Amino acid sequence: MFASLPRTTQNIDVRTRLIFALDFESPEKAKAMVQQLGDAVSFYKVGLELFMAGSYFELVNWLLEQGKQVFVDLKFFDVPQTVGSAVRQLQHKGVTFATVHGNDAILKAAVAEKGNLKILAVTALTSLDQQDLNDLGFQCDVQQLVLSRARRAIELGCDGVISSGLEAEPLRAHLGDQFLIITPGIRPLANVDDQKRTVDVEEAFQKGADYIVVGRPIKQAADPYKAATDIQARIQNIFNQN
Repeated sequence: MFASLPRTTQNIDVRTRLIFALDFESPEKAKAMVQQLGDAVSFYKVGLELFMAGSYFELVNWLLEQGKQVFVDLKFFDVPQTVGSAVRQLQHKGVTFATVHGNDAILKAAVAEKGNLKILAVTALTSLDQQDLNDLGFQCDVQQLVLSRARRAIELGCDGVISSGLEAEPLRAHLGDQFLIITPGIRPLANVDDQKRTVDVEEAFQKGADYIVVGRPIKQAADPYKAATDIQARIQNIFNQN
């Protein structure tokens, strides 16, 4: 049993703390996976690949009809007025989360139009490491960048941030508990892909995540349903320690 209790204080249904990244080349394949996963997953992230495949909102509506929660991960980044208009269009769709990536003006525009939609600010992609940030011209370490972006996002009214589990602990230490941390790049086993700043299930929640996003470890498993239920069991075990 993992020794430390989860640091999150949010009142969240435990079974929704696992978000599956629905990254497929077609809506048909996405629906087939949702049906295969059945009751093992109740929250889905729908991103750019499916957006470009067409019928994006038909798929979103289908997920909602199945009683699933939806996280629209399109990382809105444009001039503030355009981002605000996009969020205004989205807020009536019944989805739970949407990601926004940008400066203060962009985040402020999104927050002004969010309604009941929760806006999540992107801090630093989990596929980036320190060398990548150096190459991009950021004159600070990853943790400082994430903390700076998260602090501004929360002050502007964002509901939470997307952050690696490696930065979740300092985010909680410096910024408190009154915002959501959604942690992608979860790797239950040894990591061998392009995600660089990864943690496992238990470590993510111990460090302060409210939700974890898991994709390939479920999608590429020999039995995706079993992989998802195994992760759900681990999450249940973490929160049953309370």
